[in-house]
Order: sequence, then structure tokens, then C-alpha cells
Amino acid sequence: MAKKKKRLRKRRRRRNTHGPVGAPPGSLTVQEDAQPTRASVIAYDESEITEHVVEKLDDVGGALERWRVTWLDVVGLADLDTVRGTGRLFDLHPLALEDVVHPHQRAKVEDYPSGVFLVLRMPSVDDDDGLELEQVSVFFGESYVVTFQEHEGDCFEPIRNRLRQRRGRLRKNGADYLAYALLDAVIDAYFPAVEAYGERLEDLEDRILEDPREKHVSELHAVKRDLAGIRRAVWPLREAVNLMLRDENPLLTADTRLYLRDAYDHTIQLVELVESHREIASGLLDVYLSSVSNRMNEVMKVLTIIATIFIPLSFVAGLYGMNFDPQASPYNMPELGWRYGYPAALGVMLSIALGMLWFFRRKRWL
Repeated sequence: MAKKKKRLRKRRRRRNTHGPVGAPPGSLTVQEDAQPTRASVIAYDESEITEHVVEKLDDVGGALERWRVTWLDVVGLADLDTVRGTGRLFDLHPLALEDVVHPHQRAKVEDYPSGVFLVLRMPSVDDDDGLELEQVSVFFGESYVVTFQEHEGDCFEPIRNRLRQRRGRLRKNGADYLAYALLDAVIDAYFPAVEAYGERLEDLEDRILEDPREKHVSELHAVKRDLAGIRRAVWPLREAVNLMLRDENPLLTADTRLYLRDAYDHTIQLVELVESHREIASGLLDVYLSSVSNRMNEVMKVLTIIATIFIPLSFVAGLYGMNFDPQASPYNMPELGWRYGYPAALGVMLSIALGMLWFFRRKRWL
């Protein structure tokens, strides 16, 4: 019950994801569940790299002039001064910043004079709360990438390690390639989550076929709800990546566009996987209903056979239960005076029952 109330409170908070009614465009407000703000920066070129926690945003301005690519990562959206200061430093559009502080936006890509704005939904699966989708806002220009995250913990640590260890193309390419790498990391993070739901569906299938229970229905509905959430996140993400491929933005080099095609293919695979799992979940619900119906039919068949067997037995027992006096008339149940009348009656009843069981077995009703 406590988990259910927690989920309901979370849903109520998520409905209020916009600013006050009538507020001017670009207004920034703090959400009730906003986390404390922390900023860190990674600046690098092909030969050197620096990484530190940001104490003052003015220090980031020097990195923009010194390094080939500067990645500012802001975690937590409670400090609006940091958000506004970041917007002034990188010339970010107020409308984009409004989407940053009012999370739970759909995945999208927008072009602004100062750069490109991406909204991503980063997945995480919790055993208690189920699927969680955190908004990650990405800005990138000619020499910078700025990311805003709602909470601590992300899927970008492999990218940080590649930057530190000079692996692959990250240190050799510009900010657009780093933005692609972040996008690709978010897309790849969906695959373990979707595969986990696939394994969960397989386990549910085995349990439903073996012993269908009412709790399996609630589990199926939970899986279908989470898969629907993933679909709502991935479907517009696919369109956003496709738009980046088709848009002739000078910030995206030809080399990066080749890798974006691979990211687009991954989004298509995700959509197909999610749709496949949703169909399996719907099919399992039908399997559950069929199994329950078949079990009920089996129970009704057994009860009907038992009742059918006892009908003639009840007739015999009722017949000999009538209080007719055999001394008053030779036709009034002379069997009541027989020495072996009771065993004979039981024998007749047993013969009837065995005969009916044989008949049912021959008809393959048993």
C-alpha cells in the first residue's frame, strides 16, 4: 500500500510540469521535486584534458577560449541562478531553458541561432518503482556541449572514461561528435531495460502456463504500462534523430552524420522491440484468460460428471427411502424384507456408478 501511495504521489507531481498559468514565455520556476544543483566541466583537445567541479561559472568562460571542446554538466535543477547563468554564458535561448527546468518534455531537437537543443529521456528501472524516465537536456554549439540532468546518476560514465583515456574518436572530433556520443549512450541505455522486460515476460509466461494466478494480471499490466512509457519516449526520439539527419545544420559534420545514421537504426530496433514486447504482453493476458477459462471448464466438467453419477444413485436411494409397508400389499417394496436387501441396493448403486464411469471413459469425457 505504501508503494502504491508513493507511485500515486509521483504521478500527481508529474502532472504539474509547466509554469504558472499565464506566465510569459521563457519563465523559469523550480519544480517541487527539483534536486540540489551541482556543475562539473570537462574540457579537452586531442592532446590534453582537464576536469573539475565548477565553483563559479566565470571559470567556464576561460575554458571555452582555451580548449577545443568544453562539456559543462549541470545536475539538479533547484538553483535557477545557475541555470540562468549557464544560459547567459552559452547564449542559450530562454524558451529552451524553460523546457529544461520544466522536465518531462517529449524527446525533440530544435535549432537556435546559438546552437542545437536536444531533449532526451534517460531510462532507469527500479525494482520498487518500476520504470523511471529522467529528462536530459543537451545543448551543443561549435565548441561546447551543455547537459542538464534532473538527478545524480547517468549513463555517461563510459564517455567520461573514453575522454580520460583518449579512446576512439572523442578527443579527435568536435562538440557535435560528443553530443552524438551522449545521444548514443542514452539510446543504448534503453536496450538493457527493454531486454529486462523481455526476460520478465518470459518468466511470467512460464508461471501463467504452469499455474495462472490473479497476481500475474497486475504484473502484466505493470509491464505493459512501463513498455508504453518507453514507447512514448523512444518514438519521438526516433523522429528527433531523423530530423537531425535530414536537417542541413552546419554544426553537424559529415562524419558525425554517418554515426547518427547508426543511432537512428538503433532507435528503430528499440521501437520494434518495444512493440514486440507489448504484443507478447497482450498475448500473455489472453493466455491467462484462456488458462483460467480452461481450468474453470475442467472443474465444471468434473463437478458435472460427479453430479451426473449421483443422479441415478439419488433416485435409487430416494426410491428405497419411501415408507411403504410391505405387509399391507405384496407390491409395496418387498425388497425391504429381504435378508440381503441393503447390500443388494448398495451393489446396484455401485454397478450404476461404475457403468457410468466406463461409459464416460469410452466417450473420452474423462
